[in-house]
Amino acid sequence: MKTVRVVTLTVVAAALSFLTLQAQEGKVVKRNVVLKEDTSIPGREAVMAHVELPPGVAEGPHTHFADVFVFVEEGEITLENEGHPTVKLKAGDVFHIAQGAVHQAINNGATTAKLSAVFVAEKGKPLTTPVTTPAK
Repeated sequence: MKTVRVVTLTVVAAALSFLTLQAQEGKVVKRNVVLKEDTSIPGREAVMAHVELPPGVAEGPHTHFADVFVFVEEGEITLENEGHPTVKLKAGDVFHIAQGAVHQAINNGATTAKLSAVFVAEKGKPLTTPVTTPAK
């Protein structure tokens, strides 16, 4: 039982060290909302955002109270999207995330991935909600 605790604590410590190192190196996902306006759809708003994922960074599993339409501007990502096979996407590719789907983008490449995203979001709800279960 002590061995299991030691191994668990070691894994947790290593993960925290990795996350701390990423933050210290500036390797965090950058999100910049460039437009937020009401739509003609009752209870919905349109949000446009620019997203940058540095090399070696994952967004972390999350959901949206929105349908999201994304264009990969630069670089490459791996997309884990609930209910869909994991795919690799490159500059010029587009994808859709259904409202409530657990997903994450991961940059395993050597350069920063840049994405443009349009959210058709429920007004008054958070744009992004982290989850603790990995996307499948």
